[in-house]
Amino acid sequence: MPPDTLAFAAPVVLVAYVVFGMTGFGAAMVAVPLLVQFMPLQFAVPLVVLFDLACTALVGGSNWRRVSLAELKRLFPWLLLGIGLGVTLLHNAGARWPLILLGSFVLAVCIKGLRGGRAKPSAPMNTLWALPFGVFGGIFSALFGTGGPIYTIYLSRRLDALDQFRATISVVILASGIIRAAAFGAAGLYAQPEILSAAAVLLPVALIGLYGGSRLRIRVSPELLKRAIFVLLAIAGAGAIYRGWVSPA
Repeated sequence: MPPDTLAFAAPVVLVAYVVFGMTGFGAAMVAVPLLVQFMPLQFAVPLVVLFDLACTALVGGSNWRRVSLAELKRLFPWLLLGIGLGVTLLHNAGARWPLILLGSFVLAVCIKGLRGGRAKPSAPMNTLWALPFGVFGGIFSALFGTGGPIYTIYLSRRLDALDQFRATISVVILASGIIRAAAFGAAGLYAQPEILSAAAVLLPVALIGLYGGSRLRIRVSPELLKRAIFVLLAIAGAGAIYRGWVSPA
């Protein structure tokens, strides 16, 4: 990878994984819309998946005995289908509409987050919703690395116990990353020149960001942190829409 591209990518990866260290999510939603400003989507997404795997494995392995196996069994078949569809689209699609869709999704998440969520309903979500949430979560995970919010919506409406929810979403995100990495490898995306060397150079940056974010988490007020992250995401989402708009169809 050219030095000037690495020079742009390193601070993006650092900030993205500071966010991950502070919140436990959101790295891909920060990194991918910014990285696609100077590298192809088909390069940026597989690259970030490698960082997600390392960082999620480091922080997401606690309390896995609380995982809801019943919810995993409902969600995973549809998640696999979605990842298969997403990898196919990522490998074959042009740049314009995937980037515009990514930016629009990120902006929608920002608007919802800044407005604040409604009180959690007392009735759990019907299990039939595992199909659309699993499929669309898998598609967004494969296309953009941003399926976490979709899985979170479903599981938060199915699991009342916070520790069970956290353990289950950690396993879903980690397993999704492993599956995506395998699918990207099968599709030849990791055969791209420079992607593994770029990952080797930037992984220490991601780990430094993870460590820094973990330390900052107890020093920043939750409300300030929330607003700063959503502003950063909004900038990244708008940048992705712009990049898609000026890209060839």
